[in-house]
Amino acid sequence: MTSVQKAVAISDLGLEDDRHARQGSARQVLVMDAETLAALDLTPGEIKENVTVQGLDLSSVTAGQVFFIGDEVTLEATGPCEPCSRMDEIRPGLRTELDGRRGIVTMVLNGGTLRVGDAVRVEPSKEALLEEAAR
Repeated sequence: MTSVQKAVAISDLGLEDDRHARQGSARQVLVMDAETLAALDLTPGEIKENVTVQGLDLSSVTAGQVFFIGDEVTLEATGPCEPCSRMDEIRPGLRTELDGRRGIVTMVLNGGTLRVGDAVRVEPSKEALLEEAAR
């Protein structure tokens, strides 16, 4: 996988020029944390994630929560990514090592440009945010 300094997220599609971008797909962007990669002696992009974050505990992220990245992009978590047999092509046994730690699959709610170093935060579901804003 190629590492880039910036990428364009397109609402309800995925990342520009990503062969897995699909309208309506619940798996448009895969978010992975750098800490898990380091613990497994993997480099960013090696397990085909689209976005690598640092300092976020992805194990506590649940479906419906929203990632805010930089000033423009929002991604809705749709669930954990289950490791597939292709992980064992990278390294024998990696599929088992990644069980429960493969990252979070998301859908692009609001598109824009993602840049290396952008601030990332995770908030409650979009419904919870709308309810809070209405108060």
